[in-house]
Amino acid sequence: MSQSYEFYTERAEAAAAAAEKAELENVRERELRAEKTWRGLAQQARRTVIQREKAEAERAARREAEAQAQAADQ
Repeated sequence: MSQSYEFYTERAEAAAAAAEKAELENVRERELRAEKTWRGLAQQARRTVIQREKAEAERAARREAEAQAQAADQ
């Protein structure tokens, strides 16, 4: 199961909040690295959805064109 943009964004926000509350520098840095990673995953998830939607639209257009060509041949 793939994770959603919203899930990754929520995790990034949680990491940012933890970094803000951290008293120790190494904990703050760890949380900031985690936030950066979660945000990267969120962007990747968003790009994947966009690419998938684009591919599906192209397939639908191709099927429609094939159906029209087939109808014209009959």
